[in-house]
Amino acid sequence: MRIFKTKWFARFARKEDISDQKLSDAVQEAEKGLHDGELGGNLIKKRVARAGEGKRGGYRTIIVYRAGKRAVFVYGFSKSAKANLSAVELDAYQKLAKVYLSFSDAGMAKALSAGELEEVNDNGEEVSE
Repeated sequence: MRIFKTKWFARFARKEDISDQKLSDAVQEAEKGLHDGELGGNLIKKRVARAGEGKRGGYRTIIVYRAGKRAVFVYGFSKSAKANLSAVELDAYQKLAKVYLSFSDAGMAKALSAGELEEVNDNGEEVSE
């Protein structure tokens, strides 16, 4: 399973102090069927805990997800800042999911080298290419 984060999400994660290990753990939980909702179009919502706190008051993440293959963190928000995605946002992320899941390994490598994506490996450390 390869785990990625978009350029936007990487900035959000750094700002909110969400470690790559937490992202890796979230995907491992999703692989076990533990997520907070299927949003359709290969999108799931997954809670990620705030540093020193639980998941309930933490962050909601939107992940482009194909079990056993690829996960791409595309959006994150705190529960206190926003209740849910709007219909327009959901539609846009579903279209983005189709794009990321249609990429071959070469296409993903190109997105990585262009800086549009960052990869997270299984032990939570960023992978440089």
